[in-house]
Amino acid sequence: MGRYGVVFNDADDSEQGTSMSSGHESDMVFGGSVPELYDRHLVPLIFEPYAEDIVARLNRLDISSVLEVAAGSGVVTRAMADGLAPSVAITATDLNQPMIDHAQSAGTSRSVSWQAADVMDLPFEDAAFDAVVCQFGVMFFPDRPAAFTEVARVLRPGGTFIFNVWDTIANNEFADVVTKAIGGLFPDDPPVFLARTPHGYHDEAVIQGDVAGGGFSVPADFEALEARSRAISAEVPAIAYCQGTPLRNEIEARNASRLGEATAVAAAAIAERFGATDIDGLVRGYVITATKP
Repeated sequence: MGRYGVVFNDADDSEQGTSMSSGHESDMVFGGSVPELYDRHLVPLIFEPYAEDIVARLNRLDISSVLEVAAGSGVVTRAMADGLAPSVAITATDLNQPMIDHAQSAGTSRSVSWQAADVMDLPFEDAAFDAVVCQFGVMFFPDRPAAFTEVARVLRPGGTFIFNVWDTIANNEFADVVTKAIGGLFPDDPPVFLARTPHGYHDEAVIQGDVAGGGFSVPADFEALEARSRAISAEVPAIAYCQGTPLRNEIEARNASRLGEATAVAAAAIAERFGATDIDGLVRGYVITATKP
């Protein structure tokens, strides 16, 4: 997703949401083995229930076409291919072609139009789609009102934009435990990627303002959605967050040789609170549904 999400390559912050992204370039870099670990561990851990929810919401609409922006590794894309009527055309985009290639390699149950595209400058005609969706990507947009304006442009009048964001990190238990554990390992400069960016854009007033700035009818529907995050062992969320997200970049920037230690510390903290196996933690996000006038 590049400058608004993730990049493939080989190489105390407030949780209050703002209209702009964090400005921390490392927040946007998924390098080396991170994408594969992200897809293997983090997607089933926290993303799949929300993907299914997006599909259920789309199925309540009268649509013949849907665009996904910041598709990432394709969890929502696959869910839409499985769950939407065959008559609904699906276009899935991400800024980076390598991410598109990665998502395509996983395959979908039916044809999807894949395309590299920047949400800040979408390569589609005005009013080209009935719906646009974005799962947990808007937190990375460099200018959210401008991005929302571009989303509105490609929607038909009366079209629907569905996106979701995470609630505060305190209401997302595994992420919170990992952040605190890793902070103890680097007390002079704690890595706070998870609190700063994925869990840093949750204030309803800020989001409603950004949606209005994009030209959508307000107030948008703003709904809290809780789910359970389950894993077979404490190591799974520890690896998912420490090695499958840009938190890894922060750990390695402090001391690359301590990545394994940091993962073990996170696993131990999770095991202490939730047990070593068959663990279960709260995840909480918001689903925002906006309508183009």
